This record gives sequence, C-alpha cells and structure tokens, in this order.
Amino acid sequence: MIIPCIDLMGGKVVQLVQGRRKALEADSPAAMIEKFAAFPEIQVIDLDAAMGRGSNDELVEWLAARARCRIGGGVRDVERAVKLVRQGAYRVMVGTAAFDSQGPRIGFLEELGRAIGRERLFLALDSKEGRIVVKGWQEATDLTAEEVIRMVEPYCGGFLCTYVDKEGMMQGTDLDWFRRLRAATSLPITAAGGITTMDEIRALTEIRIDCAIGMAIYTGRLDLEELARWNRSALSGGSAAS
Repeated sequence: MIIPCIDLMGGKVVQLVQGRRKALEADSPAAMIEKFAAFPEIQVIDLDAAMGRGSNDELVEWLAARARCRIGGGVRDVERAVKLVRQGAYRVMVGTAAFDSQGPRIGFLEELGRAIGRERLFLALDSKEGRIVVKGWQEATDLTAEEVIRMVEPYCGGFLCTYVDKEGMMQGTDLDWFRRLRAATSLPITAAGGITTMDEIRALTEIRIDCAIGMAIYTGRLDLEELARWNRSALSGGSAAS
C-alpha cells in the first residue's frame, strides 16, 4: 500500500530534508486532503510537536475528521495518544517516548496499548547512520532498529521505519535495511525515507512492506495519478503489484 504523507509545521504542509532543512511548502492541508482522496490512508506528522516547539492540534484534528489518518509527532504520554484517537486517528505513531537510555520503555508501551489498543499503536523506528534517532531526529541513541524490533513487537500493531540518511534527498532508499527488518518481524512495516522510484515501491511491496511517500510526490518525481492506479491494483491483487 502507498501512503501519502502530510507533514505539518507552523500550520503549513512542508517537506524537510533529513528532518532539518525545509525544502518546500505545499498546498494547504485542505488541498492536500483532496489530492490524496484516492488513497485509503494518509500519514500525518506534526513536526512542531515532534521537535518540542508547539503543535498543530487543530489541523491534526481537522485532517483526522476527513480521512483515515495515522498520526504521529510529539506523542510523549498516554493522554496525548488517547486524545488523538478521540480526534479520529486510525493509528497513533510513537517514537521518542518509546525509548530511553536503557532501551525500549516496555512499561510505557504496555500502558499505551491498554489505553488505545495495541493494534492502533505503531512504533516509529527512525534510523540514521545505523542508530535510532529521536526528538525530531535531532538526537541519536545507541540502539539499532534491528536489535530492538523483536523486543517491542509484542507491544504494538506495527512499525513505521524511516531511513533518515536519505529522507527528502530523492536519492533512493536502503532496500537491504528494510529486508533485514522484514526478516525480524511478522508485524506490518511501513517504509519511509528516500523512496523515489516505482521499482523501489515494487521491491518493498514484494516483501510485504507499505510505502509512506512524501518528497517524491510533492516534487512530481512520482505521478500521483499513477500511484493511485498502482495502489488500487496492488490492493486488489492485480498485476501492478508484481
């Protein structure tokens, strides 16, 4: 499945390079929801909340009321996760708060699962230079996605795995990394970070990994109508998935 991305900063839809430099501003959230109407699910990330410098709560709620959204960014406690679900979030994505210096915060993940349902909880495993990064990708941990994915899979419904090294750079992604992650868990995985071509989408689909795509859509590198047609065919088991 292809999942278009809406990243929010300062009330606007943006795309960043490696979570730092703003590369572009897109149309309004309302316009993007309309453009993405053909897709069954949309990924919404509140970048301000992720970076600890405010939030876009009203926009997040507005988007969640109009599309099936998986929402992340700044989910630091159970109350925030519950609020997102009440606002209409189909899934809630948690990254920074899922880890501390010792590793995964299992007690917190158990509490989250009880509060919103394990199946709604997706863990964000964002990797840069081989290590999981947190706080809007600004701080590195000593953990690797490969070593923690098996530890945390009993406590969530799936994973958003971002290859930050190539995020927003339009240079392709690391298919071997995603293959290793796929081998480590049977839970759903969504790939993000550098996905630029239909060949990459096909390769990831073949190993049962969904694709969250941002920059390649916003720059026109991938055609939205072609992606929507491919997505429909793939989801129905048609030839486009092969």
